[in-house]
Amino acid sequence: MTQSDPSTTAPSRSGEELKTYHELLERIESRQALVGIIGLGYVGLPLADVLHGAGLPVLGFDVDEQKIEMLATGENYLKHLGADLTERLAKSDRFSATNDFSRLGEADAILVCVPTPVGTHQEPDLQYVRTSARAIGQTLRPGQLIVLESTTYPGTTRDEFLPEMLQAAKDAGHSLECGRDFFIAFSPEREDPGRQSHTTATIPKLVGGLDPESTILAAELYRSGVTDVIEVSSAEVAEAAKILENVFRAVNIALVNELKVILNAMNIDVWEVVQAASTKPFGFMPFYPGPGLGGHCIPIDPFYLTWKARECGQVTRFIELAGEINRRMPEYVIERIAEALNEDAKPVKGSEVLVVGLAYKPNVDDTRETPAAEIIQLLAERGAMVRYHDPHVPTFPKMRNYKFSMESTELTDEVLQSADCVVIVTDHDSIDYAHIAKQSQLVIDTRNALATQTDVNARIVKA
Repeated sequence: MTQSDPSTTAPSRSGEELKTYHELLERIESRQALVGIIGLGYVGLPLADVLHGAGLPVLGFDVDEQKIEMLATGENYLKHLGADLTERLAKSDRFSATNDFSRLGEADAILVCVPTPVGTHQEPDLQYVRTSARAIGQTLRPGQLIVLESTTYPGTTRDEFLPEMLQAAKDAGHSLECGRDFFIAFSPEREDPGRQSHTTATIPKLVGGLDPESTILAAELYRSGVTDVIEVSSAEVAEAAKILENVFRAVNIALVNELKVILNAMNIDVWEVVQAASTKPFGFMPFYPGPGLGGHCIPIDPFYLTWKARECGQVTRFIELAGEINRRMPEYVIERIAEALNEDAKPVKGSEVLVVGLAYKPNVDDTRETPAAEIIQLLAERGAMVRYHDPHVPTFPKMRNYKFSMESTELTDEVLQSADCVVIVTDHDSIDYAHIAKQSQLVIDTRNALATQTDVNARIVKA
């Protein structure tokens, strides 16, 4: 691995073969390179702002026409980023957005920030990556740098993305060579929506190309707006590093989730146990249990590695066990709800249940893979009358696996008092937990959100 000095990576070619490389490098260094970004979501939009802020012209691409229209008027569809970001871009003559992918040929650098979900059997779904590769290939020209940012299994950039692009280029009548005419790298996104301690500009950026020239070009592009750029020896190393980051978290969260179930059976508070263990100044890192995994990364990315491992004849028992434990957590929450209602001589069927928090993490409106959706679905299947409250998500959004016509309910005295059970799934800072503790009958607390409350009328059950 090489650190932030671009001179430590030497080009693999020489002479006339490096002409296109040097011309593109000069455009990047002089801030003249037009950057195209495919996918203006949680990864692509903040990245567009960072590179635009560094002085580069940016052209955004997205299939969602509503996003294009909102960006043109300065309206932000990702509330955690703040209105200033989109207003700034809308006023600039160096930023525009389009759903016309035939314009990809205009860009000197193209950053691909599209979703990589899993299918019904937890298999990788690369449809958006492949679609992007074909769109780029159709307009591919000499002097372009393409960087894939979407999380995926090792080998995707070289074995899936590049061949798809080259086939589309061939079909369009283009005959170009990677590493000489155009350049490809992988640089994993590391976004954490809502985090205040780090931003897109300050989170270290890993870069690994399919060849040294691609690594240098991609690293130099990111250095325009990112404080720390780290070059690795290949795209495969960068791909594997991203998977490791998320597997590490998934496995450790599974550990505390399993401990939660065990310790609950022993009438021991797992949150107090984690807090106590955290006093050790070395050899321990705290992870906390919850109602299930959410977001795009941790619930999905480990399965990309398990699928690829099976292709190589390897078995990922540790990772698959962690996935099994984490996926069971919404069911465990339902079990705790049913047990608690039963103690009040109430069945789940017909009970009024209020779910607090729909987003997958605190203080954002991000509902991707949120466990709250599965919990609502499971409650509805058992006949409960379910409502939800989330100050960041006023309307239940469109989801691939869940369809509900619901709007956020206000946390009034009447709503809390009439609910047979209140289930805290997401602990937003803006929620009045003292109000919940005082006015509710029964609270299932999956986040230890009521731990500090002293004026409590509700019966609190941790899950």
